[in-house]
Amino acid sequence: MRVTIAQINSTNGDLNGNVAKILAAIEKAKADGSDLVVFPEVVTHGYTSQDWFQDPDIIEHSHEPLAKIVPATEGITAVVGTIHPNDDKDGRRIYNCAAVVSNGKLVRFVNKTLLPEYDVFDDPRYFEPEEHPNGIVEVFDRYGKSHRLGVVVCEDFWNDKTFWKERLYDEDPTDIVVHKGAEVIVAINASPYNKGKIKLRCDMVSHRAKLTKTPVIFVNLVGGNDGIIFDGASLVADLEGDIILQAAAFEEFVETVELDVRKPDARGITGSETESIRQALVLGIRDYAGKNGFTKCVLGLSGGIDSSLVAALAVEAIGAENLLCVMMPSPFSSEGSIKDSEELVRTLGCESRIEPISATFEVLLQQMNLHKPTKGGESLAVENMQSRLRGVILMAISNAEGRLLLSTGNKSELAVGYCTLYGDTNGGLAVLGDVLKTEVWAIARNINERAGLEIIPNKIIDKKPSAELAPNQFDQDSLPPYELMDPVLQLYFEQKLSPKEIIAAGNDPELVYTLLNKVEHPANEFKRQQLPPTLIVSKNAIGVGRRRPITHKYHRENRAKMFPRGD
Repeated sequence: MRVTIAQINSTNGDLNGNVAKILAAIEKAKADGSDLVVFPEVVTHGYTSQDWFQDPDIIEHSHEPLAKIVPATEGITAVVGTIHPNDDKDGRRIYNCAAVVSNGKLVRFVNKTLLPEYDVFDDPRYFEPEEHPNGIVEVFDRYGKSHRLGVVVCEDFWNDKTFWKERLYDEDPTDIVVHKGAEVIVAINASPYNKGKIKLRCDMVSHRAKLTKTPVIFVNLVGGNDGIIFDGASLVADLEGDIILQAAAFEEFVETVELDVRKPDARGITGSETESIRQALVLGIRDYAGKNGFTKCVLGLSGGIDSSLVAALAVEAIGAENLLCVMMPSPFSSEGSIKDSEELVRTLGCESRIEPISATFEVLLQQMNLHKPTKGGESLAVENMQSRLRGVILMAISNAEGRLLLSTGNKSELAVGYCTLYGDTNGGLAVLGDVLKTEVWAIARNINERAGLEIIPNKIIDKKPSAELAPNQFDQDSLPPYELMDPVLQLYFEQKLSPKEIIAAGNDPELVYTLLNKVEHPANEFKRQQLPPTLIVSKNAIGVGRRRPITHKYHRENRAKMFPRGD
C-alpha cells in the first residue's frame, strides 16, 4: 500500500486557504501513485480555533470545506481531520473527527473519543466524545485490494498501557481497532511541540507498531498558532516498528512511501534539543507575524543577550530587511551596550535607529519631583520609568509603521517578576517568554556554531546580565545566579514537582522556597497575565497552559525548617 503524509500548516478560520492546501496535497499524492493520503487533526478549520467551535454559524456550515474536498478524491482515499455537527439534542454541538473520503464519496466520520483537558488542551469545552469507538474503515487501493484501516484521532492514540507508566483514561481506542483487525493504524494529530516530544512520539509510534505488528501512519500538524507551535515531525512505522518515513520538523511536508519499503528514515529526529527550540521559535515568529498580516517587526535592542537573540531569530524568520532594531540609551546605559548593539546590527544586516530617552527622562523626573537612583533598587518607580519610556517609543513606532513589536524578556525573569509592566513587557509577541536564561545562552551559542562565525558577538553572550536602570546594576544584585535558578524553575514549571521533590533533586531548600514564593506571588502573576502571547516550547508553560489566580493567599512554608525533628 502506497501512503502519503500531508503535513500542512493550517490557519484558524482560513477555510478556503486550508482547503486549497488539502487539494494540492491530494493532487501531489495522486501524482505519486498513492493509495492513501493522510492529513492532520481539524486541518480544515484549524485545531486551535477555541470558542469559534461554539459559534452557531461555524457549526451550521461545518461540512462546507469537506464538500469541496470529496470530489477531488477520485482514485484515492483521504483521511482528513475536520469537525461535524452532533445532531443529538444533548451534549456539545460538534465532534472532532477524521473524515474518511474515497473515490469521490464520504465513507464515514470517525469521532474522537478521548478529549484532553491538560496543559494547552481544552477539548471537552468544544467537542462531544464518541461513546462507542470503532475506527475500522474498509478502503481499496489502486489495484482494487481492500484494506482495513484503524483510524484514530490524536489522544485516541496516546493511551497505550504498555508504553505509559500512568494513563489518564481507562479506554484505549487504538487497542480497539487493533483487536478488530486493523491492518494499518492511521493516527491524525495536532500535537504541539515541547522539549523532548519529537523523540517521544517516535518511540511511542515505533513501540505500538512493533507490539501490534501493525504499520502506523502518524500525521501531525505543523505551524504556529498564537503561542502554540506544532512541529509536524510526522512519521510512518512499519510492522517491525522501524521508522520508514520521517517528515522534516517545523516545515510543511508532503511525501509518499510504500508501507513495505523496509528502509529506515531519521530525517526529522536529528539535531539537538537546543536546535529544535531555535527552529520552533523561528517558526513561531514567522507564522504569528504572517498569519496576522505583519510583514515587518520592531524590537528594542539593549546590547544584552535576550534582545540580541530575538533579533537573530527574527531575521531568520522574516528577513533582515523587515526588522528594525531600536536602541534607546538612558543615563545608565553603558557605552558597550550601544557599541555591541551596533556590531550585532551590522552582522545581521537589519535596519536600526537610536532614540535616546535621557532628555525625556530628565523632564519626567522634574515633573514628578523624583531623583535618579544611586544604586539598584533604591527607586523602583524611577527605574521602571525608563523601561516604560522605551515601551512608549516602541509602541509608537509599531503604530506608526505597522510593525509587530517583539517582546524580549526571558522565562526566568518573567517567572519571578523581574520585568516592568507596560515597559519591557510591551509587545505583540513574547518570543522568549518560555525560554529560561540558561537556554537563551545555549541557543545563542548554537546560532554561532551553526553559522561558523559570531552572528551574536561573544562579548554579548559573555556579558554580565544587567537591566542598566541604575548605576552599576546587575541582575545578580536582585536575583540568585541563573545557573541556580533555572533548574528549580524547570522542575517546577515543566515537571510540576513539589518543593520536596525539587530539593531532593539537589537544590538548596532556602533557594527553592524563596523562588517558588516569588513565582507564585500575586503581583508577579498579575504581570504574567498581561503578557503578550508567548511562544511555547515546554510543558506547563507561562501562558495558556498554566492557570493560576491573581488573588490568593497561598504561601509555601519550609516545614522541615519549622519542624527540624519532624515533630
